[in-house]
Amino acid sequence: MFSFLIFAVLFLLLDYYAFQAFRVLIDDLATYPRRTIYAVYWAISLSALGGFLFYNLGGKGVITENQRTFLLAWIFVNYAAKFFGSLVLVIDDVVRLGQWAYTQFSPNVSEASNESATGISRSEFLVKASVVATVVPAIGLSYGIASGAHDYRIHRVKVPIANLPKGLVGMQIAQLSDIHSGSFFNKKAVMHGIEMLLAEKPDLIFFTGDLVNNKATEVEDYIPVFSKLKAPLGIYSILGNHDYGDYTSWSSPQVKRANLENLKQAHQLMNWKLLLDENEILTIDNNRLAIIGVENWGTGGFAQYGHLNEAYQGAEDTDTRILLSHDPSHWDAQVRSQHEDIELTLSGHTHGGQVGIEWGSLRWSFVQYRYKQWAGLYQEGNQHLYVNRGFGYIGYPGRLGIRPEITMLELVRA
Repeated sequence: MFSFLIFAVLFLLLDYYAFQAFRVLIDDLATYPRRTIYAVYWAISLSALGGFLFYNLGGKGVITENQRTFLLAWIFVNYAAKFFGSLVLVIDDVVRLGQWAYTQFSPNVSEASNESATGISRSEFLVKASVVATVVPAIGLSYGIASGAHDYRIHRVKVPIANLPKGLVGMQIAQLSDIHSGSFFNKKAVMHGIEMLLAEKPDLIFFTGDLVNNKATEVEDYIPVFSKLKAPLGIYSILGNHDYGDYTSWSSPQVKRANLENLKQAHQLMNWKLLLDENEILTIDNNRLAIIGVENWGTGGFAQYGHLNEAYQGAEDTDTRILLSHDPSHWDAQVRSQHEDIELTLSGHTHGGQVGIEWGSLRWSFVQYRYKQWAGLYQEGNQHLYVNRGFGYIGYPGRLGIRPEITMLELVRA
């Protein structure tokens, strides 16, 4: 409760601070339009603050998943935009403070100059820049919800594998990750994404975790959608950190365990083979391909439920090994050091940050400061890691610059 109150006060201060730029900018307007703009600004600000108070004082338990998604999005867009705008105002205030200090303590400043300095006004340029820095992110983040959330992109990647058997050369593998079905608000658009994948006619389909945000009930309406996925060699899946229900409250440990069992049942209903620290070996043209699935294992405070050695057992004598591990930090922490013969690891978890820049060779997202491997293909020696940018979204219900991903991996000889 203390942290909640601190955030509420900080949000209110941020509202007031950002308001200063708008106030200065429209100060010369006539009374009626000026007061109208004031009213609109504070109506928007107080609705976001009210939403934050409502959500944290019990409201999240009485609204639907979709309502919660858009409420949190409204709060996020409002304060993220004002945060960027306020950064510009901070520059202005630092400059003004420096000017004031100079006039106060410099012996060479005339009395007349000192008197005029007491009336230092905000820089018109910086005030306008602050308003732009507030409005542009607000428009961009709103566009990311309306257009980017389901703007699925197919990433085609060739994975060169040393000593790849002839019978596995050219194999087409589709990867989905981080569906987060509890965040969806457009079933038709989600179905379009599934149809895009089916049109690729993959040999195998892998899902690398986070089917839901918290509860198994979130996926119920989408079981008929994801059940349409088909592949000749099957569909294999694992659990992600959100699938265990660790980020919500439960009436008892028994209820939490029952939720996890229901989620596992959902994989079965969709005809996805859920691998829980185990592997399955496929024989293809007399070549043995091991599909290894480990439960969630991550660094930086994330749960470490998985047991890699247990999942690997029995895959030693296969020709090629593919590991499904939700969190890419697992690759450096255990996979590379303990099992150098796992040629390919498939992960998700990062969402590519959901907001960032991917333009030619230029790639940036804030999530790269948390994860060394955050999107795309990585290689160390003869081992490869592919990090999927995610099919869904969580928190911010959109994508800006980092589109939701369907991956098509082709196995080739190194």
